[in-house]
Amino acid sequence: MMWIAMAIVSSVCLGFYDIFKKVSLERNNVLVVLFLNTLFGTLLLSPVIVGDIMDGSIGFSSWHDHLLIMLKSVIVLSSWALGYVAIKHLPLTITGPITATRPVMVLVGALVVFGERLNGMQWAGIVLGFASLLFISQLGAREGFSMKSSRWLWYMIGATVLGAVSALYDKYLMQHYEPLPVQAWYTLYQCVMMGVITLVAVKRGAEMSDRFTWRWSIPLITLFITVADLAYFFALSLDGSMVSVVSMIRRGSVLVTFFYGVLILREKNIGLKLVDLAVLLAGLALLIAGSWR
Repeated sequence: MMWIAMAIVSSVCLGFYDIFKKVSLERNNVLVVLFLNTLFGTLLLSPVIVGDIMDGSIGFSSWHDHLLIMLKSVIVLSSWALGYVAIKHLPLTITGPITATRPVMVLVGALVVFGERLNGMQWAGIVLGFASLLFISQLGAREGFSMKSSRWLWYMIGATVLGAVSALYDKYLMQHYEPLPVQAWYTLYQCVMMGVITLVAVKRGAEMSDRFTWRWSIPLITLFITVADLAYFFALSLDGSMVSVVSMIRRGSVLVTFFYGVLILREKNIGLKLVDLAVLLAGLALLIAGSWR
């Protein structure tokens, strides 16, 4: 089905998005990198915004619609801020599986809010996905990132919770609006908000833990998250799409980041993490097979 194919495209792009975040944030200023990400995203989608302004539609039928899009911007920007800080300090082979807890949270919300129902194969996939996440949390403790001592782990969990809230809100938005205007305008509002935050920080002479260094990986963050989001929004806009399943498939991005962490960064406990990854992949396969009808 088309919505599953779009979810897979989004998943692959998300993996590269996480890699370029890791490269860009290494010994770099999180605040400036995040602002540039929102700025480049706005420039990339500016033809949509300019076109809406030129035809007098301002993208939507009312300012109430824009308020709903602004709320989306606040949720995503908050999730990104926490996630950017966390991914700077944690191994990719830890952050990837932690982020994969999002579908479990989305599942609960989808059952309650949208009345979605899963078949037996999909439930089995969710259970395996959840089991893999419990296992990776134990591996994280072995590497010194326990729930008791690491605030970066809590930042990542906070980012994941907000990401789940965003996914549920996306399903609501895609029932009422077209994907491209939502993507363009929420990116613009993110840029404005992040610009204000950065300006205030600079004017107050906020202490920066790291100085900013330009890297060509920074615009690649924008490119891959934009394509990932467009594919994701398109998937949710299609009839029959299930936000709980789309969210789980998108967590397949852990494949891309995992192999980068293993082959390039030489991260620890690879054997045990491969076992965890195999369980997660089995869960993803069950979800896709159960949805292909």
